[in-house]
Amino acid sequence: MQLKSKNLITLIVLLLFSVSSYASYILIPMDVESQKDHLKAYGITYWSLEKRIKVKWLLNYRGGSFLLPAIDAVEKECKIRGVSYEILSDSKTATMLAEIASPSKNQEAVILEKAPKVAVYSPKGNVPWDDAVTMVLTYAEIPYDVVYDEEVLADGLVQYDWLHLHHEDFTGQYGKFYGIYRSAPWYIREKKEAEALAKKLGYDKVSEEKRDVALKIRDYVIGGGFMFAMCSATDSFDIALAAEGVDICEPMFDGDVSDRNYQNKIDYNKTFAFTDFELERSSTKYEFSSIDMTAKRRIAKDADYFTLMDFSAKWDPIPTMLCQNHTALVKGFMGQTTSFDRSQIKPSVLILGENRTNGEGRYIHGIKGKGFFTFYGGHDPEDYQHRVGDPKTELELHPNSPGYRLILNNILFPAAKKKKQKT
Repeated sequence: MQLKSKNLITLIVLLLFSVSSYASYILIPMDVESQKDHLKAYGITYWSLEKRIKVKWLLNYRGGSFLLPAIDAVEKECKIRGVSYEILSDSKTATMLAEIASPSKNQEAVILEKAPKVAVYSPKGNVPWDDAVTMVLTYAEIPYDVVYDEEVLADGLVQYDWLHLHHEDFTGQYGKFYGIYRSAPWYIREKKEAEALAKKLGYDKVSEEKRDVALKIRDYVIGGGFMFAMCSATDSFDIALAAEGVDICEPMFDGDVSDRNYQNKIDYNKTFAFTDFELERSSTKYEFSSIDMTAKRRIAKDADYFTLMDFSAKWDPIPTMLCQNHTALVKGFMGQTTSFDRSQIKPSVLILGENRTNGEGRYIHGIKGKGFFTFYGGHDPEDYQHRVGDPKTELELHPNSPGYRLILNNILFPAAKKKKQKT
């Protein structure tokens, strides 16, 4: 009888142990050694949020890993998409979260609650590989809507949590392509299409229509929206705001002369990120202003890298989220607007990534009203010097791209429970 009792107790202990060690969580590691496809891992996280599955983003833990409940559907989706994952027991998860919560660790577990609704501001005819953001959203299988001037001017942005600005020219100068491409069929066609759209919307000039689009986007951010922009959409957006009510376009762009001495009429108080910049007056030069560092760079291609800044995960979770990566050193890449002159970035704007030796910000972030904006210099993180007509980047060849990870950090940012940052 005593032997039977001992056997029963042993059986109960074994059962209790097996229950307590049962796999209850899925960890999607984001360190360099463990993850086969960093970019699709963001897609899994977004998909889970769409299914109303809460996710914990483990800031600075193994490259910014994701922790999800051990649900069969999540595990199946990881297998289908080729995303590496690990099964953790309750006890192991509790130990890991306790370590992350320790004051001695520059780590934090941030809860992601809801999949943000994503919009991409882009001409309707553009294919996804025209733009790095649409490429990586497509590759990661994150859904998005395309909006353009009609939707923006009709206040259609209010239904979206996150907005990306395709490499647009908000100044009405058609991307400053005039000097090289003014005789190219695509340039002539796009100019006519822009003029027709402006006329349809009740404007005499494309520059006036784009100005009002920029103002609507400004209001969207001030009201609580999240805006992300790359390449020429960064500085041309701020220039359009600063030049409100000032004609900075030469006759080949808008049919009449620019305002006399227009540089002195620029209002830097109206911009998001930049100040004290000089506009490029030449219509044949492929440049908007002194903000961009492209012509000022003295960096060899094989030495072109920028460094991500290190923030406190517990005190400054917002910039920490935006900098999550499996490396602090990111390969540089060029664009019409490659990077930003640090001397012309407002003091209120955070530098998230920089090339200090060349005095340039590559990746910056700020607050405007109730909303946020992030500007990222360059055109394509895996195409060093993208030119008009170049073939598209095949992201299947770059599933662990640190440069593309920065874009996807911004996608998940609106899903997080925010803490007031201290920086």
